[in-house]
Amino acid sequence: MTENFCSQLVDLLPRLRRFALGLTANQEEADDLVQAACEKALAKQHQWQPGTRLDSWMYRIIQTQRIDHLRREKHAPVSQAEESLPDWEDTHSADRAENEDLLRHTMRAIEGLPEEQRLVMLLVVVEEYSYREVAEQLEIPIGTVMSRLARGRLRLMECLPPLDSVTD
Repeated sequence: MTENFCSQLVDLLPRLRRFALGLTANQEEADDLVQAACEKALAKQHQWQPGTRLDSWMYRIIQTQRIDHLRREKHAPVSQAEESLPDWEDTHSADRAENEDLLRHTMRAIEGLPEEQRLVMLLVVVEEYSYREVAEQLEIPIGTVMSRLARGRLRLMECLPPLDSVTD
């Protein structure tokens, strides 16, 4: 079981890093969070049940690690410095500057969401989990998932410019 568990965990690392970065908005903090979660998972792998979703179990560990860290440190989520934003190459668009600006605004808007809304938004929109899967992962009712997602989307729409103003 250990070899299969470790292999699956390694395969999940890119998704875990993306999820942690969405929670922390800081690459170093995200990497630390993933490392701590992986250490915990390896130490407690006997608690994972083969045949269940390892990704769900790991997302839950990351979320718990994040909450524990925030409680210990008693600080607000750290904003990502603009110069540390990913430098994604946009070779297919003549509107690269506008796209980069929209990406920066979107990332800031997501960072500004309350943690419970940001968490649901990341799982549903970025990781593409169903509402039911998110409800199971977070151990909350499906209606709460839908409500948090709706409130998060509304807040994002308030913070972001209308799409037609970006393309004009």
